[in-house]
Amino acid sequence: MKVLQIPYSDVEQFSQTDIAYAQQKEELAKFAKYSPALDQFARIIEDKSQEAIDRQVVYEVLSEQYAQYVTDTSSALPLLEQLKDDNCYTVITAHQPVLFTGPAYVAYKIISAVKLVRDLRSRYPEYQFVPLFITGGEDHDFEEMDHTQLFGKTIQWVNEESGPVGRMSTESLAPALEALREILGDSPIAQKVYDIFLKTHTQHKTYSVAFADLINALFGELGLIVANMDDPRFKEKMKDIFRDELLNHHSSEYVRSTQKEIEAAGFSPQAYVREINLFYLDKGLRNRIEKENGAYTIVDTDRQFTEEQMLDMLENHPEKFSPNVVIRPLYQERIFPNLAYVGGGGELAYWLERKSQFEFFGINFPMLVRRDSCLWIDRGSVKKMQKLDLPVTDFFQPAVQQIKAFVQKNAEHEFSLSAEKNQLEEIWNQIAQKAETIDPTLKGAAAAEGKNQIKAMEKIEDRLRRTEKQKHEVALGQIENIRSKLYPDGGLQERVVNFLEFYLRTPKEYFDILFQAFDPLDMRLKVLVDE
Repeated sequence: MKVLQIPYSDVEQFSQTDIAYAQQKEELAKFAKYSPALDQFARIIEDKSQEAIDRQVVYEVLSEQYAQYVTDTSSALPLLEQLKDDNCYTVITAHQPVLFTGPAYVAYKIISAVKLVRDLRSRYPEYQFVPLFITGGEDHDFEEMDHTQLFGKTIQWVNEESGPVGRMSTESLAPALEALREILGDSPIAQKVYDIFLKTHTQHKTYSVAFADLINALFGELGLIVANMDDPRFKEKMKDIFRDELLNHHSSEYVRSTQKEIEAAGFSPQAYVREINLFYLDKGLRNRIEKENGAYTIVDTDRQFTEEQMLDMLENHPEKFSPNVVIRPLYQERIFPNLAYVGGGGELAYWLERKSQFEFFGINFPMLVRRDSCLWIDRGSVKKMQKLDLPVTDFFQPAVQQIKAFVQKNAEHEFSLSAEKNQLEEIWNQIAQKAETIDPTLKGAAAAEGKNQIKAMEKIEDRLRRTEKQKHEVALGQIENIRSKLYPDGGLQERVVNFLEFYLRTPKEYFDILFQAFDPLDMRLKVLVDE
């Protein structure tokens, strides 16, 4: 397996914000507290050690969650014990529960976090480090997680429930599981993988537990811990922040102020910030809280509370409150002894709006680590590239540019009229100069006529190019097929294809390949070429 490392700036699918953070441009990097480098962690550990983390609650909650799992948890139990030690710190990545692990980048998040922890253990042997995956079980973006794509086929979870995805019943998953079984096939490894999905998704009542158990089954042996934040004991630790959100709205103040600075620096703000960035959580509900005319209302319901009632509910039932994207980072950093957050470019763009908010609440702002992005090029595609005499790097060009260059290179006849256009431009420049000498008012007319002649020549050149292009129809079709594998629907492969598509090809070597290729502190696209 050959590994190429391509700068994000060479791949059009990466956003300008993503590229700027990868390049650590000062105008964006200043919104982070630490630069993404191993030598920064001594400072982060010192800063985080000043906070009072209730490690006993962390241990109790996670131990109870792991007690529910039906898969092997033996790898996790020693790590849970480590979390009780003041000398132990976490590296967190997170994602909402998605159908059958969703797109491949969810797996890449996990591998990136584990890889970073392994590097930290080598660099700082006097400390303990644990990679932690948060499932985000309170999210309710069902449309974002109800499908996954595997071998070109889409599996859909049809479910009429509402509210948090993690609290949804697993009973309606039977058709999706059957679709997964059919796509995976009947090879021994496929059956082994399917058994894991079947076991985790049929022996738990709610999807958050099923998803967490699945993540443990697939990645637990790598030393990963899984956590679901939907627990009253965790919410208890957030009452002061939730109270501030209801009464004072400091989060909106600080985040909006930072967003203005980010926009002034030339980047687009990410989060839509509200005065109250909390949801009301109940059976089948996760609806926004708004304040109108002195009363707190639950959007799209007839529920309404006075300020006294709302604060009383917060005091006695904090589990009924759920943070949105503006508050969620505070939540996880308040609960865990965390040093770094590993996320995608879009996620880090959200986090970069939060530093002053963290400072106000006295919570240390973690290092922001861009998870590894990965592109797999299968052996069949590599052979097609070789037959077409096209290097892998050609496929990082925009499609139009690549096709134009290919036709130019392989044309039977020269169709470029660049030399002729240059000659024509020179002729019309001379005509314009003569016209100006005789009558200055004629110079503009001559120049305009010259432009029309150039445009006419360009139209002829386009016709010649199209004719040559038709002669290479088969080859161009192969290029298009290769590109559709690398960039499904024009986007990054990792955002569409499920990781099982690659895992099933090399199940024994898969994780080793990723660990060898990945380095989340080296922010470049990792391209795995199966030669």
